[in-house]
Amino acid sequence: MKKAMKLLSLVLAVVMLIGCLSACASKTATADTASDASANTDAAASDDTAASDAAASSDGGEIVIALISNTTGDYAQYGQPVRDGAMLYINQVNANGGINGKQVKVLEYDDKGDGVEAVNAYNLACDNGITAVFGATLTGPTIALADATYEDNMPQVTASATASGVTMIDPDDPDSEIRTNVFRACFIDPYQGKKMADYAVEKLGAKTAAIFYQTGSDYSEGLMNAFAEEAAAVGLEVVDTEAFAEGDKDFKAQMTNIAAAAPDVVFAPIYYAEAGLAIQQARAAGCTATFMGGDGFGSVKNYASAEDLEGSVYCSGYAPGTDSVKQFEEDYKAAYNVDEIPNMFAPLAYDAAMLICEGLKAAEEQGLTAGTDEYKQAVIDAIKNMDGTEGITGSYAFDEYNNPIKPVAIIELTGGDEVYQEMF
Repeated sequence: MKKAMKLLSLVLAVVMLIGCLSACASKTATADTASDASANTDAAASDDTAASDAAASSDGGEIVIALISNTTGDYAQYGQPVRDGAMLYINQVNANGGINGKQVKVLEYDDKGDGVEAVNAYNLACDNGITAVFGATLTGPTIALADATYEDNMPQVTASATASGVTMIDPDDPDSEIRTNVFRACFIDPYQGKKMADYAVEKLGAKTAAIFYQTGSDYSEGLMNAFAEEAAAVGLEVVDTEAFAEGDKDFKAQMTNIAAAAPDVVFAPIYYAEAGLAIQQARAAGCTATFMGGDGFGSVKNYASAEDLEGSVYCSGYAPGTDSVKQFEEDYKAAYNVDEIPNMFAPLAYDAAMLICEGLKAAEEQGLTAGTDEYKQAVIDAIKNMDGTEGITGSYAFDEYNNPIKPVAIIELTGGDEVYQEMF
């Protein structure tokens, strides 16, 4: 009888382990493609690693989460600070005893800015017993990742993906189904576009505007549409709208048209490299308008001359040099041996990691088991119900679409530097 009971117990243990390993694995992933997505992590080293990590998640020794970002390839200048900001916070948590006495183990994956890679990384992470996901960085991969995590009700927090479609299944439908498991530390595209139209009128005294955006980009088109809508509402006349496709570098024709329209401001909701090129070419075409951007402008100072950039403004989720971020800035510089914070994505990632850890803390306080459905729901509920939780980029509460409610920081290019001006 004792032998039979032992055998039964062994069978049940195996069944439970298999269930844990397969709970959130995608049906579509392949071993080969998944391996490509895990180039910078030991998470996929072997089946033995997967089994041991899953067991660690469930036996109370560690809490395992995934961090998915683009640390190589195009736009790694965003992805690397996201990774570094998140790890700074988590390393501090672990150094201070962890959460409920448990260390937070982070499985890192490089999605290279690609949605397929992001989903493959997530599938690998699920095989390794994760209980939450940090990521991704760029909008496209984050939406792809959100589709996968929503199926599993896996807690997901992005530091930087600003498109409405991250949390809304159909962002064009105000009654859209909401991905209730997905949150962000940054404000959303429509909010940025609206705020910059308001800033153009209220602070810059602009009467006319041109728009320069990238077709096929959720980020760029989201900001563009919101800016145009708000411009119409506040009496800012859009005198020209120009576009370019991904990969384009020659904007001379578009900038010539904009210069001919002679707007007071040019709203360019694009990323820093293209923004630098566009501003250079605009000045060469004789355009003297003030350029304005969203948070993608961060680090634009490295892509055009100080003279060309002078007076340009963009909105940011981070107010550098202020009292609220002083300790973070000191810690970040010391941890990564740098002289300055690279852009706003590092502090936003620090706050995003804080949101996840606060959720993990709430689940731990309920005595739940990491990796279970109940644990994941507790993490989600804790983040959703925050009401004024302080981060370094602002206090956090969330609206009905799981977007944070907080002001934007206005950054101006002055003498070649990106200088904080005000909260708006």
